[in-house]
Amino acid sequence: MVRGLYTAYTGMTNEQKRLDVIAINLANASTVGYKEENVTNQSFDDVLTIKIRDNSEAYNDRPIGKMTLGVKLGESYTNYTQGSLRETGQTYDMALEGKGFFTMSVTDKNGNSDIKYTRNGNFTMSKDGYIVDSEGNRLMGEAGEIIIPTEATDVVIDETGAVYADGNYIDNILVTDFEDYSYLVKSGDSMYEAVDSAVTIDSDAKIRQGFTEQSNVNVVSEMVKMISVTRAYEANQKVIQSIDQTLDLAANSVGKI
Repeated sequence: MVRGLYTAYTGMTNEQKRLDVIAINLANASTVGYKEENVTNQSFDDVLTIKIRDNSEAYNDRPIGKMTLGVKLGESYTNYTQGSLRETGQTYDMALEGKGFFTMSVTDKNGNSDIKYTRNGNFTMSKDGYIVDSEGNRLMGEAGEIIIPTEATDVVIDETGAVYADGNYIDNILVTDFEDYSYLVKSGDSMYEAVDSAVTIDSDAKIRQGFTEQSNVNVVSEMVKMISVTRAYEANQKVIQSIDQTLDLAANSVGKI
């Protein structure tokens, strides 16, 4: 009986975690460069069930099979597949077609700078000529932070990442790819940090000026998952209610006899 309560509880906890992930995906369905999150689950290791010894077995213990204690959460992972490209016509909007990330110089509130990576190419030019994202983080080129002359009237970025201002070459946008994305840690909605063991490789991604990459979340698929999670949660709830009623009868009715 009690084991049944525990099994139903682990099932509810698992479905709650899945629902949290689905909610985050739906909330970011329109976030530029967002990558879908998912979570895995697995069963607890089987444990050997032993028959209580009694005179039917000459008072010897006897294995009668295995049972599981329910479900447990596995690992969370990110789906890095390409999102659709949307044309904006804005000079500094950029999308990556292929694998890789824009390299960003991020400065925290204490003035410490760090390198992070993103697929969110919704950029603008600051008053100082830097290409920045919505939070003021600066886009990196092969020679450092990219600076556009503020008086430039015609800025062109070709598919290789070369930046030209009024026909003059400025720099090449630094696009970074990784050998194994498992070494990336999410920072915010669409930014990533590389851990110490991450190995960078050359990216073959093409840059599309005037486009942004949309979220790769499939809203319809997420809604179907939400319905499935809700039903599974309710099923575990009913298991707990049934066992609770049985325990109540055992304690208050059968126990009186």
